[in-house]
Amino acid sequence: MPGEPIETFPNPEPSRPYEIAICCPEFTSLCPKTGLPDFGEIRVSYVPDARCIELKALKYYLISFRDRGIFYEQVTNQILDDLVAACAPRRMVVVGEFSVRGGITTTVTVSYEKPGYSKESGVGSPKSE
Repeated sequence: MPGEPIETFPNPEPSRPYEIAICCPEFTSLCPKTGLPDFGEIRVSYVPDARCIELKALKYYLISFRDRGIFYEQVTNQILDDLVAACAPRRMVVVGEFSVRGGITTTVTVSYEKPGYSKESGVGSPKSE
């Protein structure tokens, strides 16, 4: 994970399954082949368990990719892995929607679901302390 650990805070309503949606419309990284900047939008939606992601920390985490050569597929998966490690959500989806390059756009969608969690009923999460 680039930089400092992603800060989290206690979920104020851990007994209620609810979804948080975050959009970063100005995501940038570097093409690992050419070194040219890549632009895109990163969208994160998740159902928190015991912890929520602190937004300023997330902003600085995403900025840390600005000077890093990384493929779209890799960066989207890396973001999911790092965010899941930071807050252990019940469910999370990360979408990387990258701007046109050479007449082609790319969208990468990755997801995580905590074992035993049921999206329909919101059950399966251990009780928070």
